[in-house]
Amino acid sequence: AFISMVVAPVFGSLSDRIRLPGGRRKPWLVIGTLGNVICLLGLAFLIQPGQPDSVWPWTIAFLLVEFFNNIATAPYSALIPDLVPAEQRGSASGWMGMMTMLGTFVGGLMGLFIEPLGGITSIYFVLIGIMLLGMLITVFAVKEPEVSITRSFEWNEFWRGLYTPFKHRDFTWVFLTRMLVTMGIYTVQEFLQYFMGDVVGAPFSLPGLGVVADSPEAAVSFFILPLLLGAIISSIIAGVLSDRYGRKVMVYVAGALMGVVALIYIFFHSFLLVVATGIVFGLGYGAYESVDWALASDVLPSMDDFAKDMGVWHVALVLPQVISTPIAGFLLDNFQAVGRAQNIANLGYTVISCVAVVYFILGTVFVKQIKGVR
Repeated sequence: AFISMVVAPVFGSLSDRIRLPGGRRKPWLVIGTLGNVICLLGLAFLIQPGQPDSVWPWTIAFLLVEFFNNIATAPYSALIPDLVPAEQRGSASGWMGMMTMLGTFVGGLMGLFIEPLGGITSIYFVLIGIMLLGMLITVFAVKEPEVSITRSFEWNEFWRGLYTPFKHRDFTWVFLTRMLVTMGIYTVQEFLQYFMGDVVGAPFSLPGLGVVADSPEAAVSFFILPLLLGAIISSIIAGVLSDRYGRKVMVYVAGALMGVVALIYIFFHSFLLVVATGIVFGLGYGAYESVDWALASDVLPSMDDFAKDMGVWHVALVLPQVISTPIAGFLLDNFQAVGRAQNIANLGYTVISCVAVVYFILGTVFVKQIKGVR
């Protein structure tokens, strides 16, 4: 997460300022993807079963994957505001959101086919093939707009540029609301496995199907897969509707759907209900991911700094991963202990569900403060 927070703004800014052969954005995509491919090969071959010392080189390779991934994706993220007219950004962001969710869904399913494909090493080669294909399509099929670069990259200007976007009220509110909603998302998702084990409890059965999972880890997949299906459906629809009816109304709907799911978990603990709410949460999640991207694109302060400012905005997605889980974990442990002492069942889970609801409410309501977008 730290690598992502640092690398995305740096290489986003470099792509805003430096014109390499082939354009501003696409050369970084090539560099990042090829570096990523090399590091994925490291992940495939560095880990040695029964040899704990191999964990360290594997970990370094993983961190380098994150590094090169951000070299590619930070400039790439600016292509939509670069290429798409403002009135079509919702639709474009919806398509991007749908493809992101579809990729996540297919990536999750790949875990079910590790053995038929020849083991985990083969999965890395599949990933490499997909990444190279995506890179080649982008390089040869996407035509970057012609931009005359008049300013060079300077570190002093870069450091100032990290806080310059926050001088613009709308960007600050988009950043803050994104951060709050993302904290709510991670507060729900990262503790779902423990919620399944401690609150829902085995056996994990569904009407007509009987027992479908024998562990909390397996039970979580029955929430995640409906979530991703709902997200795939809602992302493109919400993006298109946001062009017609405005971004804010779709954010309100998306935040409400996710907040309602967190609220339900305070009072109801049925496995069937958890599975059903996975779809509801996914509808809100997909809609929010696509519309919020368009919302961020709409409030970028300067056309000359699209990639750098999108990299700064990206911090609002990554930082909550660092802070929301420790906060919720601390609350869960301490209030579970209080609950046991006071004979109040699942008090810790009630508290973190309430915290998630508060995140969703604040992150949704504060969108009203964004004045430059309807």
